[in-house]
Amino acid sequence: MAEYNAPLTDIRFLLNDVFNCQTKWQSWPALKEQVDSDIAEAILEEGNKIAGGLLAPLNQSGDSQGVVWQEGKVKTPQGFKEAYQTIAEGGWLGITGNPEFGGMGMPKMLSVHFEEMLYGANNSLALYLVLTVGACLAVDSHADNKLKQQFLPKMYSGEWAGSMCLTEAHAGSDLGIIRTKAEPNSDGTYSITGTKIFITGGEHDLTDNIIHLVLAKLPDAPAGSRGISLFIVPKIWVNEDASLGEFNQVNCGSVEHKMGIKGSATCVLNFDGSRGFLVGEANKGLMYMFTMMNYERLSIGIQGIGCAEASYQIAANYAKDRLQARSPTGVKCADKYADPLLVHPDVRRMLLNMKALTEGARIFSTYVALQLDTAKYSQDKTEQKKAKDFVALMTPVAKAFFSDMGLDACVLGQQVLGGHGYISEWGQEQLVRDVRIAQIYEGTNGIQALDLVGRKVVANGGQYVAEFVVEMREFIEQQQSEAMRAYLKPLQNAIATLEKVTAWVIDKSKNNPNEVGAASVEYLHLFGYVAYAYMWAKVVAVVTHKSDKDNAFYDAKLKTARYYFNKLLPRIYGLEQCIMAGSEDLFSLDDEQF
Repeated sequence: MAEYNAPLTDIRFLLNDVFNCQTKWQSWPALKEQVDSDIAEAILEEGNKIAGGLLAPLNQSGDSQGVVWQEGKVKTPQGFKEAYQTIAEGGWLGITGNPEFGGMGMPKMLSVHFEEMLYGANNSLALYLVLTVGACLAVDSHADNKLKQQFLPKMYSGEWAGSMCLTEAHAGSDLGIIRTKAEPNSDGTYSITGTKIFITGGEHDLTDNIIHLVLAKLPDAPAGSRGISLFIVPKIWVNEDASLGEFNQVNCGSVEHKMGIKGSATCVLNFDGSRGFLVGEANKGLMYMFTMMNYERLSIGIQGIGCAEASYQIAANYAKDRLQARSPTGVKCADKYADPLLVHPDVRRMLLNMKALTEGARIFSTYVALQLDTAKYSQDKTEQKKAKDFVALMTPVAKAFFSDMGLDACVLGQQVLGGHGYISEWGQEQLVRDVRIAQIYEGTNGIQALDLVGRKVVANGGQYVAEFVVEMREFIEQQQSEAMRAYLKPLQNAIATLEKVTAWVIDKSKNNPNEVGAASVEYLHLFGYVAYAYMWAKVVAVVTHKSDKDNAFYDAKLKTARYYFNKLLPRIYGLEQCIMAGSEDLFSLDDEQF
């Protein structure tokens, strides 16, 4: 069985040294009394125990057992229910929840690392948890106080779970053409009729109730996405006093048989006149649901980080222990029949790619979480506005780049083990299967790239990118040490490349709308590599001022940063050429030639 240990040293370093979280938390009145360094440390330590001691031991057994559907009911793998209840009893479902309704009120800068631990230990079980957290966020953000009081305490406590019901078989990602209907009832509720597919956690045995957030259309709704409303539809009816009533005709028609995340129930749900509550105003449901979707998009990006970290741990340990051939430069272990795999350049290449990209992602996820916290808690309106702009810009990057690089890392981790990477007992093949979905659900990575380039770059003339460039250049100007020079020049060049490509895409898209889609994926990757370079430069700036910078942890940080700048950042120049080749070749073949 593959073990998992949360990278606590790295997480502490990011929170305390790189982003100075304690000072920020104490400067925001809403957090000042909620969290300090001692509370943060306790959360990280307990999160590690939950991930490594409770979830990880159920990961491979959950994969082999999967979920079982029988007569509309879903049974989760052995041990899942007990683990879920233990997590619920600890209040973890409400870690960032509104304290007014029983949440812990912790900052996002803490929860991103807890989520990484969950995904690194057990993807399937983690999904039930994060779906509930996302549903809580949407309810807290958009429902009236009565509905919040009716639903949030039980969801924060983990007594009830949550789900997100968007997709329909004919619609896919085109939510404007959904057919699920909502008919008003005389008592102020609505009757919901329709079928939703790909509903993660749509039915299970982990909790007494499941609170579904459902997109549907009212009889007089405008056409397209402007006519979508959001409804709370409980599996078991919830009375005004939060007591449970009758079964609410939410029927699970089947579960999907999937490549990975087999312990997570992916359901077809039939709403057969199920009663529900309207959230907020009619016809604003898609906007409301984006609150949950954007939370889940960042979370699914973090799934890529968690899987990559788990894969790296397995691969690095294997490469240190596995004896195979001799070093190209001569025998390293004369007392053994062969040298460890680590002596071989290609094995080191794979491991360093994994390490540099995964640690870079962790820095960036902390940075994005900082923007979310700033947007929520800062009293400075200018600072708050900038943070909101950055969240809009970086959410599609985080979802897509984290998960793209996460799959790449897991494939490399599998490759390090050779034939053993293909064998179930080592855990690498499951990580490859589990992480693959992260590029698909919550909006495919191609759609994330279209969102980035179309809505967050071209639509506003590159304003958000320009704001980010200003911040990066201000950082460069503040760094005067000799030790930073080797990192600042390539960072400056990378920023210039990002500006050049951004201007090119904006200009070309004026006369050819196809340029947005043609450039989008490569542009997102280019942006991701440049952002990681900025993140690694921030780390180097901290380490170079450490009096004990020669200790093993800091020394490894400097060497990994140097590897990133020399071996991975140059990928942006190939991406630049791909983007600026334009869209013409994509449309040169006639349809019948495909």
